[in-house]
Amino acid sequence: MPYQPPTHSVERSLRRAGASVVVGLDEVGRGAWAGPVTVGAAVTGMRKAPEGLTDSKLLTPRRRELLAPVLADWVTASAIGQASAQECDELGMTAALRLAAVRALEALPVVPDAVILDGKHDYLGGPWRVRTVIKGDQSCVCVAAASVLAKVHRDGLMAELAPDYPEYGFAENAGYPSPVHKAALEEHGPTDLHRLSWAYLDALPRWSHLKRTREADGDEQLTLGF
Repeated sequence: MPYQPPTHSVERSLRRAGASVVVGLDEVGRGAWAGPVTVGAAVTGMRKAPEGLTDSKLLTPRRRELLAPVLADWVTASAIGQASAQECDELGMTAALRLAAVRALEALPVVPDAVILDGKHDYLGGPWRVRTVIKGDQSCVCVAAASVLAKVHRDGLMAELAPDYPEYGFAENAGYPSPVHKAALEEHGPTDLHRLSWAYLDALPRWSHLKRTREADGDEQLTLGF
């Protein structure tokens, strides 16, 4: 399928409905075994987007790294919010996502009138006026920008932490499942960066006693097994 650049279509509809400041939100790290869940927030106005902007998952790491500083200079405003692995365990993923999103919104230098949230589930809720858009990170300029900024920030954070946990390959896998990550978990067990309520611990008999159990709130108990 040929590249289809994101547009301001949803932003325009929200502006016509009275929203002056529209912010896009996107998350990264939901399915990781280790590290925070991160939410990016971006306000872009109605200017033409930088060339090649799209969902961060569709870009190569090198392209994301080159695009992120361009976006940082181009956006009207942006911010990052995070919830730690421990907060993911304590709160569950839906509440942790909301916490990270609220932190991102509160860090913005402007107050949004409306939020475009990637996906079909509104994990943010009131008092914000939320419009969910499936594949918004591909179709909406502000959400695509938030996607890239969040991904590059989180990948950079995990790379910075990698030397303290050399066996786990965090610089390459950013805390997501990988053969190196699996082997390190089997040998050394989870670190203080790992989410202990995730189902990957079920496949680690040596370390399964560390698993934290709590009532799932939808998608938080991710299987993502070996």
